[in-house]
Amino acid sequence: MTILLLYMGEEDAFWTLVALLKGAVHAPLEGIYSEGLPLLAKCLHQFEGLLRAQLPDLGEHLTEENIIPTMYCSQWFITVFATTLPFDCLLRIWDIFLLEGMKIVFRVGLELLRCERPDLMPLRFEKLVQALGARRKEVPRTHRSIDSFIKRALSVSVTARLTMLGEHYDAIKSP
Repeated sequence: MTILLLYMGEEDAFWTLVALLKGAVHAPLEGIYSEGLPLLAKCLHQFEGLLRAQLPDLGEHLTEENIIPTMYCSQWFITVFATTLPFDCLLRIWDIFLLEGMKIVFRVGLELLRCERPDLMPLRFEKLVQALGARRKEVPRTHRSIDSFIKRALSVSVTARLTMLGEHYDAIKSP
């Protein structure tokens, strides 16, 4: 909401948030914030599946250290990186978020982990939790610029696997 308030009046920001939550353009996001966080649980399941497919060694390392997505990427989905990435990068991600919806959160999250993978692999539980939850002051050093970080994130193909993982989640959650 803060991002919206920076560029809109209070009423416009409110109605933009309502449109996002109710799904005026993309899939509704209200399940991210409603009781029990049902959409967040689904997103975390999907993210874990994407992580295992795209970065299997890191996914395995996190599992061995008893790190689950809830511990590090809930905030990514709830705030669309507002508490994670530098402001200039955040603005670009929010532009894409408004254009294409939650898919950008998966893409940026995967790219962030891909970039930080070499630093994360040797860490154990406590240091992993700290590193994964840290606020980044700049884009990962493996990228020269925000542009290269975002281009790489956008090149990650997630649509088909997201659909499959979403259907899998729905199947295991339905009675």
